[in-house]
Amino acid sequence: MHDGRKTLTRYTIEEEHKHPGASGEFSGLLNSLATSIKIISNQVGKGALIGAWGNAAAGSANDASVNVQGEVQKKLDVVSNEVMLRENQWTGHLTGMASEEMEDVYPISGEHKRGKYLLVFDPLDGSSNIDVNLTVGTIFSILRTPCPGEQAKLDDFLQPGTEQVCAGFALYGPATMLVLTTGNGVDGFTLDRDIGAFILTHPQMRIPEDTGEFAINASNERFWELPVKRYVTECLAGVTGPRGKDFNMRWIASLVAETFRILTRGGIFMYPRDNKDPAKPGRLRLLYEANPIAFIVEQAGGAASTGRECIMNMQPGSLHQRVPLIFGSKNEVEKVVGYHQDYVNGKEAELLSSPLFSTRSLFRTQ
Repeated sequence: MHDGRKTLTRYTIEEEHKHPGASGEFSGLLNSLATSIKIISNQVGKGALIGAWGNAAAGSANDASVNVQGEVQKKLDVVSNEVMLRENQWTGHLTGMASEEMEDVYPISGEHKRGKYLLVFDPLDGSSNIDVNLTVGTIFSILRTPCPGEQAKLDDFLQPGTEQVCAGFALYGPATMLVLTTGNGVDGFTLDRDIGAFILTHPQMRIPEDTGEFAINASNERFWELPVKRYVTECLAGVTGPRGKDFNMRWIASLVAETFRILTRGGIFMYPRDNKDPAKPGRLRLLYEANPIAFIVEQAGGAASTGRECIMNMQPGSLHQRVPLIFGSKNEVEKVVGYHQDYVNGKEAELLSSPLFSTRSLFRTQ
C-alpha cells in the first residue's frame, strides 16, 4: 500500500484470489509486463541524453531501418521491442509473442518453460512523435494459447478480440501510466518513481456516452468515404448545424494518447476506411492495436467499430491485418455506424443532397 492506495502487485493478487484454482501465472505475466514498461519508460525519458532519438540504422548506407509494415523504425522502436521480448520470454507464462516490429511470431524456445498465454504488442505506439517529445506508449493484448506448453505457431494468434484475457496500454507522458482491463472494467495506474511501483489512481474509468470532441487526421479528408465526410461536416457546422452544438477537433497521432483522453473526458477517434491505398482497407493493426483498444473502450462503456462491424467480433486473417478503427463515446460511434449503414444501403444520393455539402468549409466536396 502507498498512502492507502493499491499497488499493481496487490491488485493482481487480489484479482486472482477471486478465481479459485488460479495458478498465479497471470499475475506473474502482468508483473513482468510492468517491468518491461518501467524499462521502456526509462529509455523514453532519457531520450536524446542516451542517443535514443532518431531513426534506427541512421548513418548507415540505407540511413534508416524499415519494419515489416514498411514503416521507418525509430531507435526506440527497436529498443522497446527488444525489452518486451527479453523481459517476457523467460517467465514461463507464454508460449509465444507477436509484435508490430517482427514479420513472424516469436515462439518461446525450448530452453524456457512454456505457459498457457500468448502476448501480442505494439512496443512503441506513436513513435513518429518521439523526436518532437510528444506522448508515446506501449499497447498489449493477452490471449490463451490453444496448446498450453507447446511452441506457439501463427494460427494460435488468429483469435477474435472477444477471446482476449487482458488488454492494456502504457502511456509515457508527463507521468508514466498503465491502463488495463481483464474484463471487469478499466483501471488506471500511475508509476510512483520514488518506490518503483504502479499505484491504482484511476479505478473503474468510464467514457461519457456523449461528447463534443472528435479526433481525425484531417489531411486525409479527400480520401474519406461519404459517411465520415458527413459526420465531420456536421460537427464542423457547430451550433447552427444539424447537431445543434459546437465540437472541438483533436489529433495527436498517438493512439494511446487519444485513447487516454477519451477515457478521461470522452470523445470519438476515427481512423476510417478510405481510398488512399485500396490495398489497405484500414491503417491500424487488428491484433495488437484495434483489438486491445476496443476491449478497453468497451469495458469503459464506450464502443468500437470499423464503421461496418464490431471490431471485437472480427476473425483475424493474418498477423498484421489492418482495419479501420472508430471508437469512443457510445452515442457518437453509433451515429457514425448509422451513417455507414445508410451508405451501404445505397442512400449516398440522399446524403450528397444535404445543404451542408455545398457549404463553404474546410471539408466541402465541391
